[in-house]
Amino acid sequence: MSTTVGLISLGCAKNLIDSEVMMGHLAEAGMALTSEAELADVLIVNTCSFIDMAKQESIDAVFGAVNARSEDPDRARQKIIVAGCLSQRFAKDLPGIMPEVDAFIGLDQITKVAPIIENLLGKKNAAEVAKTEGPAATEDPRDFVTLKPKYVPDYTTPRFRLTPEHFAYVKIAEGCNHTCTFCIIPKIRGMHRSRTQESVVKEVEALVKSGVKEINLISQDTTYFGMDNWEGERPKPNSPVNSERGESLSTLLREINKIEGDFWVRLLYTHPAHWSDELIRTIAECDKVAKYVDIPLQHISDRMLTAMKRVTTGGYIRDLLRRMRAGIPGLGIRTTFIVGFPGETEEDFEELLEFIREFRFERAGVFQYSKEEGTRAYKMDGHLHHMTRKSRWSRAMAELQKVAGEVNQEQVGKKVRVLVEEKGVGRTEWDAPEIDGSVHVDENIPVGNFADVTIGDWRGYDLVAAR
Repeated sequence: MSTTVGLISLGCAKNLIDSEVMMGHLAEAGMALTSEAELADVLIVNTCSFIDMAKQESIDAVFGAVNARSEDPDRARQKIIVAGCLSQRFAKDLPGIMPEVDAFIGLDQITKVAPIIENLLGKKNAAEVAKTEGPAATEDPRDFVTLKPKYVPDYTTPRFRLTPEHFAYVKIAEGCNHTCTFCIIPKIRGMHRSRTQESVVKEVEALVKSGVKEINLISQDTTYFGMDNWEGERPKPNSPVNSERGESLSTLLREINKIEGDFWVRLLYTHPAHWSDELIRTIAECDKVAKYVDIPLQHISDRMLTAMKRVTTGGYIRDLLRRMRAGIPGLGIRTTFIVGFPGETEEDFEELLEFIREFRFERAGVFQYSKEEGTRAYKMDGHLHHMTRKSRWSRAMAELQKVAGEVNQEQVGKKVRVLVEEKGVGRTEWDAPEIDGSVHVDENIPVGNFADVTIGDWRGYDLVAAR
């Protein structure tokens, strides 16, 4: 009988693609996939460790699997593999902390997961599961993690999609070259490395031909796409998207826009420092590019932006947003902010609240600062009391909720195009999957289809189509 493998996938869409790649390689190797953990010969927990909350969720999932195995005699032989950001971030520590886990794999091992499983189950294939190029994290035989990952997917990479048939994520690059003081991602996922434009376009073409209606382009910094392959002077932390220097996000979007079919492509995780007038024009001119931009701004105070090392200023951000809104008719902007960062004063925070009121973002969220070991901010002076962080989060969220209600009220009476997500529920161009709101629509509209509806009402963050 074939080996049966289960998967628990945690964290963001970038991690979900890693899970899909692992499942694709397992299926190609002839292994059976199951959604029921208790039936699996091998259970993979693909973890996240971006902030404390995600880290705790991952640890709970791992020990939950370990405890379930120990309490169920039928699962006594089940092997447990910890993958993803937690094993990559704490590569040197986890084998000692989690002796019950059978294997640890990092980002460079997701394409080797099948032979690693075979090795766990007794097949001697040491050559196939040998560590990839680069220093090993530990000498523990259960630990396959290598430091400084280099892997990036390609359109030929086997992949078992875990999203509904009508939408998919496409990872256009891996890693990040920014050194934001609050963020641990570059230390986990390595330096930015783009796929080729040809590779991305071929993958999108195949997805559209298979019936996918929405393509979500993702990476840690989508605006940096192609820049790492430019010839000549190395791009700076604030170099603009510029197709004259080589492949860029602009050239990629224009090529995707040429693909035949009824679909839209959504842009996620853009860094404000790399935006350019060329990119603004590209989005405005490409009819298949959703008029939606995800651009995490993090703050507006110059003091905070400098402390966060965001290579932007409040003046730059305000000017950019005005140019984006003027240059892209019907644009919906999603952003996120961090409150309670070390050294944030009440004056800094009040400036952020006023900024929220002034720019009235169509979609937005707020995070409390999370003190993450290994980041530059971890050792900064001026860390705020947790109740101060919580209070500022509540106040910022109240402002965002007020704006959200006003924005939704303005949609009443307008005709919008929606992609039907599930029976009776759709999403507009301004609504990314699993992040933003939705539209309640006629239950007779087929799932996975586009439909034009008129907004009749709204409830909280969601809209209601007129009957």
